[in-house]
Amino acid sequence: MNNIDQFNESVCRRQFFRRSATGLGVAALSSLLNRESRAEGIRVGTHFAPKAKRAIYLSMIGAPSQFETFDYKPKLEEMHKTDLKEMLVKSGVRLTTMTSGQATFPAVASKFKFKQHGESRAWVSEKLPHTAKMVDDMCIIRSMHTDAINHEPANQLMFTGNMISGKPSIGSWLSYGLGSMNQDLPEFVVLHASNTGRQDPQAISSRFWGSGFLPGKHAGVSLRSHGDPVLFLKNSPGIDPGLRRTMLDNLNKMNQMTYDSVGDPQTQTRMKQYEMAFRMQTSVPDLTDLSTESEKTFEMYGPDSKKSGTFARSCLMARRLIERDVRFVQIFHRGWDQHGNLPRDLGNQCKDVDQASWALVQDLKQRGMLDDTLVIWGGEFGRTVYSQGGITEDSYGRDHHPKCFTMWMAGGGVKPGVYGETDEISFNIVKDPYHVRDLHATILHQMGIDHQRLSVKYQGLDQKLTGVEHAHVMKDLLL
Repeated sequence: MNNIDQFNESVCRRQFFRRSATGLGVAALSSLLNRESRAEGIRVGTHFAPKAKRAIYLSMIGAPSQFETFDYKPKLEEMHKTDLKEMLVKSGVRLTTMTSGQATFPAVASKFKFKQHGESRAWVSEKLPHTAKMVDDMCIIRSMHTDAINHEPANQLMFTGNMISGKPSIGSWLSYGLGSMNQDLPEFVVLHASNTGRQDPQAISSRFWGSGFLPGKHAGVSLRSHGDPVLFLKNSPGIDPGLRRTMLDNLNKMNQMTYDSVGDPQTQTRMKQYEMAFRMQTSVPDLTDLSTESEKTFEMYGPDSKKSGTFARSCLMARRLIERDVRFVQIFHRGWDQHGNLPRDLGNQCKDVDQASWALVQDLKQRGMLDDTLVIWGGEFGRTVYSQGGITEDSYGRDHHPKCFTMWMAGGGVKPGVYGETDEISFNIVKDPYHVRDLHATILHQMGIDHQRLSVKYQGLDQKLTGVEHAHVMKDLLL
């Protein structure tokens, strides 16, 4: 008996039904499915006309303080250094172990000045002067809230819809549901930007852009900022493209024989990854060659756009990626976790992202791409009204606060303006609360997907990005 026969003889009951579903079931449906669906599994496509074809998510890892960016609270100038311990005890608010032992909880006013800008009269910090120029392009949401109080679960929830690891990320869901718009680059690309703020930034893991229980080809592909953008993409010395093509053809024949015999979907995933890698040998060098960009473009993004690995360079790369029909691009910028030295470190972080974020939106607008490209900016939760540790003339810090924080979006069919409202010390939301799951439902909606209908059967459940808890599309924010 050969190995294949041994495998078939040892199939358990669960495997039998699984193989039956992917064998007889697919055969029965084959007359209804197109060739791509039969080869790759059923795709939902769009449920209705999308407003956005692609998205760029600017992820501020560590949680930017709303007090120093977009949620101006002049009341705190009167309350500066007032002990809020009694209010916190009465409210029953959760505290992290980093501040739960403090004897006092002094309110702290922002060191930064604010001004109103644009037709919306949005308040924006002096540390974001370029962002302030585009408020009339921005949908500013000051009433976001989340369930988690610590970074890892909060980021898990923000990027995968669940605080438990093992779930697909937003980009993976979009890749799975909508498929690829190009044949030469992945549908989902991740970029990691350097930061100049806190120099021991919050760690992140590949789970945030992983495919979870979806096929591996839907995971985000992380492009490196130094050296080869993708490791092992180049041919070895002595191997020319023709020989590589012959090797892949023969390898694919053997993999197809394995798939026909065993039926493991991961075999097809490997075949597609080999083919994608072959095409990327040509497409990636063209993508990363910025010699065709004008000096005017570099000036718009700022001097850091000529430095590998910076946020500005990453934003320029994001625009080049979506020009090549990459579906979802995510830029991770770490260092926003200011428990101390907030005025200095957050000021540096703002300088990293301010001009480049503005330039990205303007660049998309100039090229006629903003209307169908959704840009998202924000962190995983907010910061506390009280200071972590003591307050000095030049320095203070803020702890984690999940009850309210600010994000913004632009393009992709969202309506410019300022939405939601927090109380006079940004402790609670008093108008139009929006949960992280609502954000997910809205992103999917703008891409033409009903969040209730995009699901995958896994572990006996119909798994969705928005889970089983209530989520709604933020229709008041949409054009």
